[in-house]
Amino acid sequence: DVGFKDLGLLIIDEEQKFGVAAKEKLRNIKVNVDTLTLTATPIPRTLQFSLMAARDLSIIRTPPPNRQPIHTEVRIFNEDLVREAIYYEINRGGQVFFVHNRVKDLADMTAIIRRSCPDIEIGMAHGQMESKLLEKTLLDFINKRYDVLISTNIIETGLDIPNANTIIINNAHHFGMSDLHQLRGRVGRSNKKAYCYLFSQPMSVLSSDARKRLKTLEEFSDLGSGFNIAMKDLDIRGAGNMLGAEQSGFISDIGYETYQRILAEAIQELKETKFKELFKEELEQDRDFVHDVQIDTDIEMMIPDDYVSNIQERLSLYTQLDHITKEEDLTAFAKMLKDRFGPIPKAVLELFDGLRLRWICRKLGFDRVILKSNKLRCFFVENPQSLFYESATFNSNIAFMASGALGTRLTMKQSGKRLMIIKEKVPTLKVAKKVLEGLVTRIS
Repeated sequence: DVGFKDLGLLIIDEEQKFGVAAKEKLRNIKVNVDTLTLTATPIPRTLQFSLMAARDLSIIRTPPPNRQPIHTEVRIFNEDLVREAIYYEINRGGQVFFVHNRVKDLADMTAIIRRSCPDIEIGMAHGQMESKLLEKTLLDFINKRYDVLISTNIIETGLDIPNANTIIINNAHHFGMSDLHQLRGRVGRSNKKAYCYLFSQPMSVLSSDARKRLKTLEEFSDLGSGFNIAMKDLDIRGAGNMLGAEQSGFISDIGYETYQRILAEAIQELKETKFKELFKEELEQDRDFVHDVQIDTDIEMMIPDDYVSNIQERLSLYTQLDHITKEEDLTAFAKMLKDRFGPIPKAVLELFDGLRLRWICRKLGFDRVILKSNKLRCFFVENPQSLFYESATFNSNIAFMASGALGTRLTMKQSGKRLMIIKEKVPTLKVAKKVLEGLVTRIS
């Protein structure tokens, strides 16, 4: 019901607390409003948007002066350990948060703490209390009338009590990673060393995801580690739906890298077709119409298992090769291969030539190459709506082929809905590369 005269900036604090629908509703108050979201641990979907460059990302890593990392331990609930942690904090003049996120059990938990620590003052707070009583309890704790505050996760945000430097979280395996990180942030807000105890059931009976969450919190306890925790959360829960409401979810069936590649191709296709007018300026600057080239050949191009015997090592080398885009990097890779595994076999050299051929095909707009029985067939971009067919590269190809210049013996044919170039008497990938290099030179 709030009206804005000229809304220009929308700031969403504690972004992880909002659902997709709520955030979109806020953003839709005005078209093209600039949006800044603040969070210690971005939800997987938001982080994924940033990693794929759909949103800008800034990370504040510098903590306030004199802050110390929070010592974090994952333990099984034990009354002796609870008593020891509470008395250690009280004896150095501090206070303790004890978080138990079941309202109906808070009284029983308070009785357990009183039995273990009979000489301390204990307060209790939860969201079902009357607002005035809740406010009084929190103010009394701030004013040091209580040594221990037993509460639900109502203390997760908004409390800044420098004197409270120990937090005990019971049944921590029931909390999400961002919730645990937020709760842990209630302590360590001064120059004193702070402690966080995550009590859970034995690791052997926890689910795999619960174990990963607790180990992540224990591992990343340094100041400014929220981004690392969010990355692990993304790894554990998945990135969710780009265009749907789920803010987490897996793509494990196809793998993360394949998912990213398919997503990038889908976005690029939309830019070149449905939204080409909107991205016209960007597309005019970006002349790379082909993002991947499929090479189909009867020539052996591989890393043989008798050259690199370990399958994981071979997969790693293939991945490194796939990311190489320059000749100098390929030369360095070949040198490394020779140093580690000895003289490079013919099949690997053919693989290198295949990679070089792929680079040239991307320049020329070929997304598929078939080299079989000494016959080279190069297929232009499959999508007939692609801006490639309006580009200078394609028009130069057509003009050159039509002229029959220099007796190249290259022919252009239509195969179904696709255009392709054919060249006979091409025995190797190296020769195919020279043929296409000549084409690049002549149409430039």
